[in-house]
Parts: sequence; structure tokens; C-alpha cells
Amino acid sequence: MKKLESLSIFFPFLNDEGTVSRQIHLAYSIGRRMTDNLQVIAIIGGRSQDKTTQRIKEMKSIYPNLKIVDRSRNQEGYAVIKHGFANANKKWIFYTDGDAQYHLETDLEHLVEKQQKTNVDVVNGYKKSRRDAFIRVLLGNLYAKFSKTILQLPVRDVDCDFRLIRKSRLAKIKLDSTDSSILPELVKKLQISGATFAEVPVSHYPRIWGTSNYNILDLIREKIVGDLRLFFEMKRYN
Repeated sequence: MKKLESLSIFFPFLNDEGTVSRQIHLAYSIGRRMTDNLQVIAIIGGRSQDKTTQRIKEMKSIYPNLKIVDRSRNQEGYAVIKHGFANANKKWIFYTDGDAQYHLETDLEHLVEKQQKTNVDVVNGYKKSRRDAFIRVLLGNLYAKFSKTILQLPVRDVDCDFRLIRKSRLAKIKLDSTDSSILPELVKKLQISGATFAEVPVSHYPRIWGTSNYNILDLIREKIVGDLRLFFEMKRYN
């Protein structure tokens, strides 16, 4: 595997006190194997109820070039990832969740290898199996089928937040969502812009800290409403 010319890695953190250190340490250790020109970004994704923000600031003392994006007043939920994309300044952008249910140390290299074999613009992970409560798995799988069908998405697992994206492609789109529907919007607008896609199976692990910041029923409702809104918006491009 050749190294990437440059790479930005970012995480949104919210109530992730127990995983901040792990994720940022791994971003630097694994990222430096992927490239000689690395940027790491930690997003303060809202007003955490634990010591997430304190842990991020502690990491800054260890890694002085860690970029902190403070969105502690965030009212857009997971759409806070827009600020990760906006602050990333390298040719490739990788992001994943701050809760460590995806592991950089086992799967990031697979995304880079896939990109180099295919020369695509986006390499999207898909969960080999989902390690969550049964109801979250069931509703998540139903939603994935709904979303892929209604939006004709080029990936099977739009909710798998383990992505490598060419920055020049992101520069061609504008993300408008203000909630978790930003994920299908991201993929669909990249597709419309002409981006090419490949997929890689990745592992999904149980949480090692805390619980989800979303109630599953509220999340699914938010996503379905967002998908329908995006569906009618995208019809303008047909």
C-alpha cells in the first residue's frame, strides 16, 4: 500500500469521555502509517454530560497540532459532521464516530487499499454485523433498505460512518441537512456530482462507553422524514 498524499481524520464527540483518548491516539498512530501529511480534528459535538470536552483538551496538550472544532452549542445533532468537512484541509478525508464502535486499527487500511486499487472518490464501509441491541439492528436494517430504495443510493449501508472521501469531490456539493439525514444527503449529492464509489466490509463493535445519544424511534422517524425531503429535492436534478 502506498501512502496517501495527505489525509484529514476527524471525529464528532458527544458524551464520549471514555473513548476520546483512544480515538485520537489511534488517529495519530494509524494516520501516520497512511500518510506523511496528516491532520486530526476533534469536534466538540454538543454539551456533553460527562468530561468529553475536558478529555479533548487534554489530548491537545499531548498533540499540539490537534485541531479542535468547538460546536458545544450544536443544535443540529449528527449534522455537526459538516464542520469536520469544512475544517479538513487535506486531499483525503476520513471520518468515523467518536464512540469507537468502528476500529481504525483494523479497517482504515482496507479503505485506503480499496481506493488505490479502484481509484474511486469515495470508499464506504458496510457493517459485517451490527453489535447493537436487537431493536436497533432490526430497525436499522429496515431503514437501510428503505433509504437505498427510495434514493437509489450507490452504497448498501448509508449509516456506516466509516468513510474515506476525496476532498475535491466534497468541494462540489453543499450539505443542507440539520439532523441525521445528512448521511443520505452526503452520499446522494456526491453521487449526483459524479463521484465514484467502492465498498469495504468493516467490523462493528459493542459500545465500550456510554449509550447512544439518540432514541432509536426518534432517530428512524427523523431519518425517514429527511429521506423523503431529500427525495423530492433530488427530483429537481432528474
